[in-house]
Amino acid sequence: MTMRHKPRAVATAILASLSLFLTGCFITPGKFESELVLTDDNRFSFTYEGEIFFIGLSNLAAMGAGAEEFEPSTCYDDDTFDERECTEAELAEQRAEWDAGAEMRAAEAAQQAEQMSAMMGGIDPNDPEASAELVRLLMRQKGWERVEDKGDGVFDVLYRVEGELTHDFMFPVIEDVPMTNPFVQMVLRDEGVVRINAPGFSANNDANPLAAMGGAMGGMAGLAGMAAMGQSSEDGESAEMPNIPAMEGTFRIVTSGRILANNTDEGPSAATGGEMLEWAISPRTAQAPTALIDTSQ
Repeated sequence: MTMRHKPRAVATAILASLSLFLTGCFITPGKFESELVLTDDNRFSFTYEGEIFFIGLSNLAAMGAGAEEFEPSTCYDDDTFDERECTEAELAEQRAEWDAGAEMRAAEAAQQAEQMSAMMGGIDPNDPEASAELVRLLMRQKGWERVEDKGDGVFDVLYRVEGELTHDFMFPVIEDVPMTNPFVQMVLRDEGVVRINAPGFSANNDANPLAAMGGAMGGMAGLAGMAAMGQSSEDGESAEMPNIPAMEGTFRIVTSGRILANNTDEGPSAATGGEMLEWAISPRTAQAPTALIDTSQ
């Protein structure tokens, strides 16, 4: 049996693993600074400044739609397994297989485009103006003070909001876009206790679906690792993987309340207005930042 190997086999394997996310608006942090402040007058303020990566607007999504043109597979010698030129018969067979799958590929691409548009609040990711439309969508929402398109699904943003501690809070929330991986959640309990979780700031958290496909590398670390693997194939040909931004930043909580629990490495430190909890976030961050704070005093 003749062995065949596509020059972009690594990229193809990655895309197969990511097929679930290419049909949705999966959002991850890039480089960022974020802070949540709980003040003694029963108020809060939240800031996120830095990069946000929309996988559905990146080149990765375009790759997931599949190649539009036939590309022959590499052929190998049956005995030595050395690469060799394919025969005319082998090329004809490959072409026939490609042509036979054209209808199925077209149907899958159409379904994917429809699903992605629904998950993007009606924005068609294939539209050249999709990124500009997303910028307009975010800038009309309260809190988004800066949204700049850096290309390939990456946006530089400044989000700032404040309010009373009378309701739960989650970031990001985008109009008409269903969220599956919030960066930060603040949940109010009885008696003035506040639970804060930041599932989007962890590579290996179960709330991050990429953790399941990252294997031993885990989550965003797995995604970045596989992207690095795809930079070149065995024969040196570029796999044309997109530039996936690494998750890297700092998340801080500043409060005048009583810190009941937290999972920082160093615990609370003194800060203006009370105490501060700080987490250094990277692709190696295994646990999502979490804290439990009593604001009733």
